Amino acid sequence: MAEAAGGAGAGTGTGTGTGTGTVEGQGAAAAGDDAELTAVIGATVPTGFELTAAEEVQEKLGSASRISRDRGKIYFEVPAQGLPQVHRLRSVDNLFVVVQEFKEYQFKENKEDALKDLEDLVKKLPWTDPLKVWELNNSLKKKKTKRKKHNLQSTASKEKLNDDGEEEGTDQKDASKQEDCAQNAAGVEPASGQDTEETQGVASRNREEEQDNEQSDAKDELQGGSGSDPKAGDGKTGEGDAKVLKFRVTCNRAGDKHSFTSNEAARDFGGAVQEHFQWKADMTNFDVEVLLNIHNNEVVVGIALTEESLHRRNITHFGPTTLRSTLAYGMLRLCDPQPTDIIVDPMCGTGAIPIEGATEWPSCYHIAGDNNPQAVKRAANNISSLLKKNENKESSTSLGIPLDIIQWDICNLPLRTGSVDIIVTDMPFGKRIGSKKKNWDLYPACLMEMGRICTPGTGRAVLLTQDKKCFAKALSRMGHIWRKGQTVWVNVGGLHAAVYLLKRTWERLEEKRSFW
Repeated sequence: MAEAAGGAGAGTGTGTGTGTGTVEGQGAAAAGDDAELTAVIGATVPTGFELTAAEEVQEKLGSASRISRDRGKIYFEVPAQGLPQVHRLRSVDNLFVVVQEFKEYQFKENKEDALKDLEDLVKKLPWTDPLKVWELNNSLKKKKTKRKKHNLQSTASKEKLNDDGEEEGTDQKDASKQEDCAQNAAGVEPASGQDTEETQGVASRNREEEQDNEQSDAKDELQGGSGSDPKAGDGKTGEGDAKVLKFRVTCNRAGDKHSFTSNEAARDFGGAVQEHFQWKADMTNFDVEVLLNIHNNEVVVGIALTEESLHRRNITHFGPTTLRSTLAYGMLRLCDPQPTDIIVDPMCGTGAIPIEGATEWPSCYHIAGDNNPQAVKRAANNISSLLKKNENKESSTSLGIPLDIIQWDICNLPLRTGSVDIIVTDMPFGKRIGSKKKNWDLYPACLMEMGRICTPGTGRAVLLTQDKKCFAKALSRMGHIWRKGQTVWVNVGGLHAAVYLLKRTWERLEEKRSFW
């Protein structure tokens, strides 16, 4: 983490090395009356699943998306009144309203001149409509918070009783490990799913060919009193007297031709934002988070619409390698579940994949299992939490979810041959769980057993792994059972991983008799 930088600005910086530019530049929000207010929304998504997210936006919102060349981002336009539907998207991590996009921004070679241009940019930006969208989004969040407040208080003590107390400690330890290895990894997060301030609202920008990596987080608390001006300028809330809003600027920079660092850009841009609006800088308890995304010659200025990532929707009991719900959704969509399909996750961990599946595809039947009793317990607790949440929503008895959790051996599953339509699972990477050496025996055995339970000809599997060499070898030995279809390259906590879509061949395997 970088040292706090001096000066009048406030900001956090996150920068990376070489990359490519992103989408076409446009103004952000166009509006007549508030009822006709529209906004360009930017969304960060799991890297590799940008097309999946764009398909979901088209399907659920009827909006076409522009997929950013800066991996892990999409942009789409919606009416401001459609914000509740935007927050219900399953494939997006963080949301922001675009103030303005510049496709070919010309940076000066001299550092001072380049930073001065960024400062001057603040006064020229069309802030009015994006701030209206932010205010509308805030009012929606307040309504949601009021509805949830009573339910959270009444269930908090019960949640503690359900847990043996180990989860929280494990989660915190894993989160700290996560921060160490999570460079450039806002697209996917394998552990506790906690959002750090360094990566909040940041799209993943990993490239295997990246040469220069720079990550910094400059948190400058203002020493001067300029932020205490009672006038809030454009930040008036309309609730009687003007309220001085608190803000921070997060700069995400990618590219090796900039004369400045991300925290320098955040500091100076933040100073100009403060001077323009007379807001007060606060790095932790902020009302407004202004985003300054710089990718080579493209600049996108936005205002964050999410305080914590939307992927933290289902999991309350975390394990050492908890998968993001957004990545789980992308994996499930790859295999195109149909009504009445039986979907199995044989190595479910904390249950992120089957819980996401049962929530979004309730007309399918989901079976989850793991050989680790602690993982099964966590998954069961997560299912219980989801059932309670559903009860609270409906204010009546929940109908339940089509999901069962079992402890079993992945190499000896208690399921009939050819009885399963889809298998979706996160296989051991050999890092935090298992080892690379064990994977050489485990992967072929897994693929064989998965092939046995999967329906010949129509069955399919979507498997996530970082141990690509071992998986390729195992797959080559199982070519008579599985054919590789699509491969999606993703980033999981700084690790380059792959999601493989496999199709089951017509080869029939013998029924196991040991169970019957």
